Amino acid sequence: MKNTVFLSLFAVFSFQLYAQDSLFLKETLQKWQNAASYTLEVAQAMPLEKFDFKPMDEERSFGQQLVHIGENMTWLAGDYLAKQKFNHPLKGKKELTPVEIIELLKASLAFAQEAIAHTSPDSLSVTKSFFAGPMSRRQIIALMHDHHTHHRGQLLVYLRLNGIKAPKYRGW
Repeated sequence: MKNTVFLSLFAVFSFQLYAQDSLFLKETLQKWQNAASYTLEVAQAMPLEKFDFKPMDEERSFGQQLVHIGENMTWLAGDYLAKQKFNHPLKGKKELTPVEIIELLKASLAFAQEAIAHTSPDSLSVTKSFFAGPMSRRQIIALMHDHHTHHRGQLLVYLRLNGIKAPKYRGW
C-alpha cells in the first residue's frame, strides 16, 4: 500500500515538473524568437558602411559585436543543447562583409532557436561541466538570453552614438 501511494505521488509530482518544464520551453522559445528578430532589426538599422564603428579602440566594432553574439549562441547551443555543432560556410572566415555578418548572425540565431526547440523538458535539469562550474541546460538557456541581451544593449548604444534611432523594442 505504501509503495502504491508513493509511486502515485511520485508520478503526479513528475508530471507536474514535466508540465512546468514544457511551459518553460514554450515561453523561452517565444522569447527567443522575439529577441532574435529584434537583434536582426538592430543589425539592419546600422548602415553597412558603419559596421566598423566602435566607440573606443579597445571595444569591438558593431560588426564584431554581431559576430560575437552569433559565435556565443552557436557555441552554447552546439556544446550544451544540440546533438550537433553549428556548421555554416561563413563560420570561421576571418574577414566578413556586413552582408555576410548579417547572414551568419541569422543562421546562428536560427541554430540556437532550433537547439532550444529540440530540448526535451526532461533534460532541462541535466547538468553539464562548464568553465564557470556545473550548469543545467536550463541555466545554459538563461545564459544564452542574458549574453545575447547584454551585447544587443551595446549595439543599441552604437546606433545612438551614430545618430540612429533604434528599432522599437518589444519584449516577450
